[in-house]
Amino acid sequence: MPDKYDRLDKVIKVYGRRPGQLIRILHQAQGLFGYLSPEALAYLAAKLNIPLAEIAGVVSFYSLFTTEPGGKYTISVCLGTACYVRGSQEIFQVFKEELGLDDDDTTSDGLFTLRSTRCMGACGLAPVVAVNDDIHGQVKPGDVDNILTQYRAKESADDREYERPGACPAAAPPPH
Repeated sequence: MPDKYDRLDKVIKVYGRRPGQLIRILHQAQGLFGYLSPEALAYLAAKLNIPLAEIAGVVSFYSLFTTEPGGKYTISVCLGTACYVRGSQEIFQVFKEELGLDDDDTTSDGLFTLRSTRCMGACGLAPVVAVNDDIHGQVKPGDVDNILTQYRAKESADDREYERPGACPAAAPPPH
């Protein structure tokens, strides 16, 4: 885990001295760790010389931050007005049933986290589902199974890559 903190130190070095950069730094930290743990928040408070309570207040205010570990793939279903009137509530319900989850839950295998969100800024593609950084537009309830299959297949491909003797997945960072 020290390499993640080294990378976070680089982010702090670039943005830490500039006012108004806390949200950017928190976003980068969440990208590195997958969520903002109490340890990461305390680390940031010490490094940035900002009271932990102030940082925790920012994290709890903005819904884009999470303090709980999530799945490898976070499925965000937009329930904003444009998406809602085009059926996103039904799509969200199908995801809940297919995954056996409620809002903000994670599958027991750690593969998927399901979240409802408000406007993603892609109203022209409504209804919209985001899986991590992948945007799926004009989604219909019948598309849910295909979306889940796509990410399960990625996971299976990653697993097969690890099973080959001497194999190292392309996504793995090179050694220092």
